[in-house]
Amino acid sequence: MFVGHIEDIEKTEINSPELKGVLKQAPIGSEQGWEDHVMRIFTLKAGGYTPKHTHPWPHINYVLKGTGSLYRGDGFTPIRAGSVAYIPNGVEHQFVNDSGDELSFICIVPKEGDV
Repeated sequence: MFVGHIEDIEKTEINSPELKGVLKQAPIGSEQGWEDHVMRIFTLKAGGYTPKHTHPWPHINYVLKGTGSLYRGDGFTPIRAGSVAYIPNGVEHQFVNDSGDELSFICIVPKEGDV
């Protein structure tokens, strides 16, 4: 069993030409006993975005705070705190913070998806 607090989980800024203003935390994974999946929390700074990409695993998302847009292969859908999304494997997607505040969301993927 693992119990912790998000303030105690390391927050790492991800730097890449395909994304902007992205911070990552990984509060639950194999180190905490969940061998098959990883729960990550991404925070996008104002104007930040993840890369537009696809991969061979699905993932689920829950927006914790803020507003933004989710690209799902056929266009952008507005998202806000409380929004949920299931993204099947092979579907192009991207999270965009098009607001002036931070956008934070949970992203759960199979272990091989935590790249």
